[in-house]
Amino acid sequence: MTESLSSLRFREMAARPDAAVDLAEASLLIAGEEYPDLDPDRYLARLDALGATLRDRIAGVWGDRRVPPAQIASAGFIPARANDGNAAALVPALNRLLFEEEGFHGNTEDYYDPRNSFLNDVLDRRTGIPISLCMVYMEVARRAGRALEGVGLPGHFVVRVSADAPPLLVDPFNRGTVLTLEDCQRRLDRIYSGRLQLAPAMLAPCSRKAILGRMLRNLKGIYVKAGDYARALRVVEMLRSLEPDSADELRDRGVLYAALDCYAAAAADLESYLALRPRCADASELAAKVAELRGRAARLN
Repeated sequence: MTESLSSLRFREMAARPDAAVDLAEASLLIAGEEYPDLDPDRYLARLDALGATLRDRIAGVWGDRRVPPAQIASAGFIPARANDGNAAALVPALNRLLFEEEGFHGNTEDYYDPRNSFLNDVLDRRTGIPISLCMVYMEVARRAGRALEGVGLPGHFVVRVSADAPPLLVDPFNRGTVLTLEDCQRRLDRIYSGRLQLAPAMLAPCSRKAILGRMLRNLKGIYVKAGDYARALRVVEMLRSLEPDSADELRDRGVLYAALDCYAAAAADLESYLALRPRCADASELAAKVAELRGRAARLN
């Protein structure tokens, strides 16, 4: 399979230290696999413009002053428990810009549309899934001089605006709603029927590469469910660039090769996976699959 220019550039980006990864550019390189003629600069410029608007508004309304949380709460924005004035000022400004004026919203009608994971489509269509809308939220804030962090809750993705105790968490998928820890636990209860308790580790910020990995796994799942194994394979190759030592992605690539009738490549990947995970639960089944694939490959020669 010939490697595309987007894939090559993504691989170079993935080789950098995490702090040197440009989250927005890397996301557009992921989209470039679907849109070969995509111009990343066009969409980076759009984020720059939104960031400049936000920066001007913050400077014009709040400047560098710390706004008393009670003042923000009295204006109907966020709870007075937020004790970081700058964070409290940022949230209503971001929410007004992105959700009220620009019209960004969570795509609840077609959640598994792959376009929800492509940053160019999210910016064009003003809709996406939690992680892609969080990325827009974070990247616009970053361009306004405010560093926010992504938090990968089980089954959901949110933004951490302040790391105070309790942290200030915002849900861009739901128009920038501020979440309490109780809100997060209620969500876990709905998903896991009360079997999973919110733990401090779940509120830890995600690295940039972890965010990209989660986006790619979302796409992989969408393509596999649709039976689009060629696209799923492209996604796995990008995941392998991010996580070259991942045994799971090696296994998944082998399974996808098999689905695409690339028998020798599939057998090689599954054999390598078994060498790394000889005691995995499905080792005997995979060993039998490898033998079958080797036989099919031999018959083709």
